[in-house]
Amino acid sequence: MLGMMFTDKECKEFDYLLRKEMDEMLLDMSDRRLDGPVKDAITRRYKIIFRMYARIAPPRELSRYALGLRSNRNG
Repeated sequence: MLGMMFTDKECKEFDYLLRKEMDEMLLDMSDRRLDGPVKDAITRRYKIIFRMYARIAPPRELSRYALGLRSNRNG
């Protein structure tokens, strides 16, 4: 377990970075040119980033990205 302390400004920046990374991964997962193993790797990484984001995100924002998890489980 690793603990970190952030200032309010650093926490907002971390929030921004995680959201942008998840947005990029959601775009990649919707790309029909990518094959199964690549999409699986992106999905695994998305789940890790999502769990990090869940620790700092407000519930309304969190639900927005949780929908990305649900829509990508089927294919």
